[in-house]
Amino acid sequence: MGFFSGLSEGLAKSRNRLKEQMNILFDRGPQVDDDFWDELEEILILADLGSHVAEEVVFTLRDEAVRKALPDAQAVLALLEDKLASLFTDAVDDPFDGRDACVLFVGINGTGKTTTVGKLAKQAHDAGQTVVLGSADTFRAAAIEQLEVWAERAQVEVVQRERGADPASVCFATLERAEEVGAHLVLIDTAGRLHTSSDLMRELGKVVSVVRKRSPLPVFVVLVIDATTGQNGLLQARAFNDALDLDGLIMTKLDGTAKGGIALAVSFELGLPIYRIGVGEGLDDLGAFDAHEFAHALIGDRDVQ
Repeated sequence: MGFFSGLSEGLAKSRNRLKEQMNILFDRGPQVDDDFWDELEEILILADLGSHVAEEVVFTLRDEAVRKALPDAQAVLALLEDKLASLFTDAVDDPFDGRDACVLFVGINGTGKTTTVGKLAKQAHDAGQTVVLGSADTFRAAAIEQLEVWAERAQVEVVQRERGADPASVCFATLERAEEVGAHLVLIDTAGRLHTSSDLMRELGKVVSVVRKRSPLPVFVVLVIDATTGQNGLLQARAFNDALDLDGLIMTKLDGTAKGGIALAVSFELGLPIYRIGVGEGLDDLGAFDAHEFAHALIGDRDVQ
């Protein structure tokens, strides 16, 4: 099964929820009046696209409907997919497209950071890159062990220290080792921390600062978000972005939620690109993000009558 098929299957819950609401909207008739636009905006908000995205979509579609004299609601729906896709922030630089890069993975506990690091390491190694992992989550022994398993599976080296070690020192050692072996890609796993804890966020800020100063490779700070958290994911992203000046996002667990619209809400509101999305547990279920493919998988075929 190709990644798009997996994406479509993974977003089934989100798509079905959205289409149910759309069916209700279209049952009221083909008229494109004030009530239609109000209901469309409400549907988009309920799909976890967020109020800002919903307002932008409705405003631009309404303007286009007038300019093009669209005849009915079906004609408006035909434009919805492209409109949603256009609101995602484009990735000018993608650290996982084969270029040399050092990537720090941040986020709260349980988002799938360590698994994501492992999958990306395996994909990069299979593509011929020299990869070094850094186990800077020194608070959880399980995280260190989990990254070891992934390193072995991916056939890449991992730098680690004993539990409780200074995360910044692990990052420093990882970068030293990467230089020694001429690594193309450095992936550093950090400890999950609550975005509401100012002390922990300041500590993470110091880690990021050390890496940005020390790394000879371009540094990317990437937030991993669990899509099942819905609008709370937007709150997390805002806090991490304010503290760390993020470069981009990875959305995980899209297959387990009806809140897939949160991907667009975060990308649009914070102006951050989505580098990768996860729609399952398998290695092939983490793939490159494509705005049009995502929008199509979210909306589905236009079969509303």
